[in-house]
Formats: sequence, structure tokens, C-alpha cells
Amino acid sequence: MRIVRYSYPSYRSPVTAPVSFFRSPWSGLETEINRRFVSAIAPLAVTQFPVDLYEDQANAYVRAELPGVNRDDIQVELTDGTLTLTAARKTPVTEDQPEQSASFSRSLSIPAEVSADQVSATYENGVLTVTLPKREEAKPKKITVAVK
Repeated sequence: MRIVRYSYPSYRSPVTAPVSFFRSPWSGLETEINRRFVSAIAPLAVTQFPVDLYEDQANAYVRAELPGVNRDDIQVELTDGTLTLTAARKTPVTEDQPEQSASFSRSLSIPAEVSADQVSATYENGVLTVTLPKREEAKPKKITVAVK
């Protein structure tokens, strides 16, 4: 969800445009609600998905929510510093509709301090988690101070 900053017209300023005076302060909220309803009604029309990025001292993590996607339909690739997540979702066949499918893709730039040969991915309860271990040189090291 994006944060929208509303600016209300200043009644003290004589330069205020009449168009901005009559603009509803709720117009941004209405647009966001409409966008949410459209994405809920037609979920197969969306081709990208949101991801969460976070890290600790030893690893960086990429977490993506992919509900309704089978584990076999998920691909994770790391090539030349770019992590590509690809997933496909298929709707079940009913009497009225044939099978429909949609594919989702997301590419992220990965920093050079990630050890590419130790990347792992898990998929549990509709959440894909990619673990990107940091190289030993990039990990913070604790240095003790000696007393003389």
C-alpha cells in the first residue's frame, strides 16, 4: 500500500486554484480501494507480486507470498547478481470454465556480498523464502580490544 500525502488548500493564500479547492480529500483513498477490488476480483491479471527483503548478520532473505501456487510451479534462479522468482498458478477446471493459468515473475538485484553457491529456498504455507548467505568477508566481525 502506498502512502499518499494530502495537501489541503490554504484559505489564507489568495493564489489557491479553485480546482484544488473543490477536490475531495478522499479521492486518493477511493483510487486505492478501487485498485484493491480490481486485484481481488481478477487476481490472474496481476503479473508481479510483492516481496519482502530483510537481513540479519549472517544472511539476507527474500520472502514472497504465493498463495495457491504449487511447489513444482516455482522457479528460483540466481544469474549475474539478479535473483529471478517465477511462479505459475492454475485455476481448477469446472464444468463452466476450462483451466486458466497465470504466470508471475519478479527480478531483484542481489549485492555482491552474497555467496551464490549456498543460496537456498523453502516454500511453506504459501510463502516462498529465499535465503542468501553472506560471504565470510562481508559478515561483521567482533574485534576484542587488548589491554596493555
